[in-house]
Amino acid sequence: MTTQIKLADMAKNVPAKITGFCADTPHTEIRLREIGFAEGDVVEITHIGLFGGSPLNIRLHGTSIAMRPQEAGMIRVIPVQSPEG
Repeated sequence: MTTQIKLADMAKNVPAKITGFCADTPHTEIRLREIGFAEGDVVEITHIGLFGGSPLNIRLHGTSIAMRPQEAGMIRVIPVQSPEG
């Protein structure tokens, strides 16, 4: 079984499947879900900011979302294996 990691710890251009959340408050998890993050969705970091790694640009359902690494760290993911791998 693949180990869950934080979305913020993923490398660029590596797709990952959301497995859950570890938000600091229930309100934060609700906000992440309202943005569109949900278990089973595939996400990918497409850009990492130059200054302190912030913001992260994340692709979700074909949409780019900018968020702080602290927020992305509350989303748990597992890397998605490519068909070739």
